[in-house]
This record gives sequence, structure tokens and C-alpha cells, in this order.
Amino acid sequence: MISVQAGLAAPLAWWLGHNVLGNPSPVFAPSAAVGTIVAALGQRARRTVELLVGVGLGIAATDFLLMLLGTGLWQTGLIVGCAILATLLLFGRSGSAVAQAGGTAVLLATLAPAHKNLEWPRIIETMVGGVVGLVVVILLLPLNPMRILDRDAAPIYRCLAGQLREVSAALATHDQQRAVRALETLRSMGPDLDRMHQALSGAEEVVSLAPARWQRRQDVERFARASVQIERVIEHSRGVARRSAMALQYKEQIPPDLPAAVNHLAEAVELLRREHRAGRSPERTHHTTRAAARQAGRARAQGVGEFGDAVVTEVRTAASDLLRATGYDPTPANQEVRKAVQNGTDAARTNEQT
Repeated sequence: MISVQAGLAAPLAWWLGHNVLGNPSPVFAPSAAVGTIVAALGQRARRTVELLVGVGLGIAATDFLLMLLGTGLWQTGLIVGCAILATLLLFGRSGSAVAQAGGTAVLLATLAPAHKNLEWPRIIETMVGGVVGLVVVILLLPLNPMRILDRDAAPIYRCLAGQLREVSAALATHDQQRAVRALETLRSMGPDLDRMHQALSGAEEVVSLAPARWQRRQDVERFARASVQIERVIEHSRGVARRSAMALQYKEQIPPDLPAAVNHLAEAVELLRREHRAGRSPERTHHTTRAAARQAGRARAQGVGEFGDAVVTEVRTAASDLLRATGYDPTPANQEVRKAVQNGTDAARTNEQT
């Protein structure tokens, strides 16, 4: 889609530069249009502003220094360096602004002696190109925000559910190293989370600016709320893996319901993504999450050690966060989990008595 957007924006910006602005070789307009489109999702409007700011700073610094120093080999190097330094000092490490300031300084420092009045065409063409890029991505070919989100969230849900199943299997087979490997994998999910944050920023930009996508605002908002809770579930899942590895290392008792609770937690994560993606009510997610909490309660009643008890606590907290990811408020979510744990505890004690 980005290649199609760029392929549409570049000739459109060139046509405007050539036929409207009267430039026989309008290089800057299509370059700015493509620069806007290939910017990271969620940063396209900001990229357009940065393009204009970079061009303006490059022109201001170059005109001032050309007046003081004149033209030549060392003057060109000094002018370009000063233009970039001024942009860095004012705007930090903004790649677009720095690139535009440096490129503009190079252009003016090398061509100004032979071609006069380059400043305004450079500014106007950059503005036209940036606007064309925004028009294409906002009005003509806006991305599907939910497709963006699902693409970048899918690896997170798969990894989280898969590693919870690995922890469950480690508890069931008393394989401590398997739990350690799952913990290491869960700790390495940072890049996937960064991509999801970027996708969410892009989706929010699309539903804010593109009229054709305004009807998806609530879907994106729901995803944003759920993503906060999923990150908490990931953190508690790391706790599940860490405490499970410790319980296995110290050869604590592992009731069968403990790995079953972790496995149900993994299933609930898979169901959450499936039901959100289909737009269905998350009833199956609710049921499976409560089942995980209930089995955690059964495991505690059957007898666990210090680290096993910590696993139960982490499962309970993760279950509460999963319910909140489906739309529960904090208090009702905690009450549902507490009730499920108590039901599991009561059922286990009843079985022991009978």
C-alpha cells in the first residue's frame, strides 16, 4: 500500500510543480511527497512539518553564511555543517528536518552562484509535495487501521500464548530449563511491542484524519485499551515463567491444576485476539479466563510451595488484566477473578473431604 501511495503521490506532486508552479524540473515536490509517505506510521503529519522546518532552517543558515563567507570549497562544507548543527540544536535528532536542512544547504551553497532566487521555489515545492503526500494517505488511499493493528499485534499474541504453553508443559514435565527458555523469550518481546506501539500511533493518525476511516475510531480505541492490559499480562507471564522455574529448581510440589491454569491462560490470550479480530463478544475469553483463575485456586488448595504460590498469584493478576482487556473495569475484573479462585479452592477442598 505504501508503494502504491508513493507511486500516486510522486507524479501528482510533479504535475502540480510543473503545470501549476511553472517549474520545468520540479524535483523537490515529488521528493517531499514521497518523504511524507514513507515516514513511520503515525508520524506523517509531523514529517511534513519537519520537511518545511528543515528547508527553512537550511535556507536561513545558508543565506546568512553565504553573505558572510562567500562561495567555495571550504565555505560549502562549513555552511552545510552549520545548517545541520543549528537544526540539531533546535529540534534534536529529527531525521527529516536534519536531512532537509543539509540538503537545502548543499543545494544553495553549490548552485546559488549560478542560479539566483532558488529559495522560494524550494520552499513552495516542499510545501506542495508534503501536502500532496498527506492528501494521498488521508483522503485518496487511507490504510485500513485494523489491518495495521492486527498485523503487528499477531506476533505478540502468538508469542505470549506459545510461551505460556511452554511454561505449562515445563510444569507438567518438571523441566526447569524449558521454563527458563520461555522466560527468556518473553523477555525478548520488546521489539514486537515497539512495532505494535508504532502501528497504534499510525492507526490513531488514520482514524483522526481520514474521513473514510472515522467509523473505526471506536475499534482503534478499544484496541488501544486492550494493548495496555496485554502488556501487563506479558509482564505477569514473565513472573509466571520465573516463579515456575524457581519452583522446579527447588523441587516443589506441582499439582496438576497448576500447569492446567497456565494453559488456560494461554488459551484465553488466543481467544482474546480471535474474538477482537472477528468483532464478536468476548464471552469465550471471559469463560476461559475464569477457568484459569479457578484452576489456580484448586492448585493452591491442593498444596503448593512458596514459588508455586507465587505462580498462582501471577496467574490471578494476569487473569484480571485479561478481563480488563475485554472491557471490564478494574473492580469488577478483580471480583470475578477472586470469585473464580474461591470457587476452585472450595471445589478442591470438597473433593478432599469426599
